[in-house]
Amino acid sequence: MFKQRVITAIALVLGLVALLFNLNPLNFSLIVAPVVLLAGWEWGNLMGLESKRHKFSYIALLALTIATAALSLDLFGTLNISLGQTLCLIASILWAVVFLWIQGYPSSAILWSPRPILGLLGIALLTITWVAIALIIHQPHGPWLLLFAFAVVALADVGGYVAGNLFGKHKLAPLVSPGKTWEGFFGGILLQCILIASMASFMPEKITTVMLVALVIPVSLYSVLGDLFESMIKRHSGVKDSGNILPGHGGVLDRIDGLIAALPLFALLFLLLSPF
Repeated sequence: MFKQRVITAIALVLGLVALLFNLNPLNFSLIVAPVVLLAGWEWGNLMGLESKRHKFSYIALLALTIATAALSLDLFGTLNISLGQTLCLIASILWAVVFLWIQGYPSSAILWSPRPILGLLGIALLTITWVAIALIIHQPHGPWLLLFAFAVVALADVGGYVAGNLFGKHKLAPLVSPGKTWEGFFGGILLQCILIASMASFMPEKITTVMLVALVIPVSLYSVLGDLFESMIKRHSGVKDSGNILPGHGGVLDRIDGLIAALPLFALLFLLLSPF
């Protein structure tokens, strides 16, 4: 299983890098949309949508919402950065509410688990994830910036996995995700500190270490939040993985759950903190 997981991860990283540096920002934004729709299909599974008609209807609604966002942002013209920031702010606030739901689980399930509410959450969060990707990739040096955002989330995941397996004793959220530990959480933070120190050594003078900390640490925390939220939904739904399309990893949603929470905050903070 571990070998299969590593092979799949390497293939995903190579594919991502190839697309990032060989497509222009518009085409990259467009090609990401089907991946978001696939995640939406798996969200439908977690909602308990059983018939293909209901799932296709849900995907059609998600596609319509993404298309509306693309037109509202003027994706094919001059990107409306202000609207994108507002949407990312809304998502970041919504994730703060999700944090309270995670703390209150299982009692909080009455607030988020009804199918219409969970469905709207999926539409909103997945659409704004796509918006965040479009915002980031359209920035100067967008491919490198988006790769940096992915690295922050990946390091939080890797640090949590390695430190949790080696030292994990104290459960982070036992009712939501029994496998996650505080030791794993701090392992992820340690890797973020190493990343910040590495980046600070060759960043332009305008980008200070304080700015990197203000960007990386909150985004890392939000990535953990996204992971916990999907774990909570899966636990409530009684499923292990959101899908089985990625060998060794489960579904697309299982791989991007941290990104769904982290990317809107990354886009928002970068645009607020950027000195350029």
